[in-house]
Amino acid sequence: MALVLDTGVIYGALATSDPDYARCSKLLLETNEPLVVPPLVLVEVEYFVRKFGTTPAWTTFVEDLEAGVYVLHEFDSRLLRSSTGLQDRYSDQPIGLVDASVFITCEQLGEDKVATLDHRHFGVLRTEGGRALQLLPDLD
Repeated sequence: MALVLDTGVIYGALATSDPDYARCSKLLLETNEPLVVPPLVLVEVEYFVRKFGTTPAWTTFVEDLEAGVYVLHEFDSRLLRSSTGLQDRYSDQPIGLVDASVFITCEQLGEDKVATLDHRHFGVLRTEGGRALQLLPDLD
């Protein structure tokens, strides 16, 4: 089992000034499962870290990734195609490639949960079997 991480939870755990810092940090610190990061998430995390002036947090995150605190999930053409297929399936929703790749990573790993603050997008997505993923952390 693993916990697949979306951008918001990672950023929330890195930026001590973020309103979601406490619950995101707690989730990542208290899980006993590998913390899986889909590669496209890295682009968004780096963007937000630089945009909001928390660049040292990016360096720390990359060092933690290198040290094995996080597991970088393999991204290949199959994952890309599955992600765009999900976007096509939900063409009436603004599901971006990053969110689609996070959801497909959960499906590939057989996970029934995802660490995300994006309940609006992830709340509508369903697996091929019609199941919704459990969204962590819970909304307060």
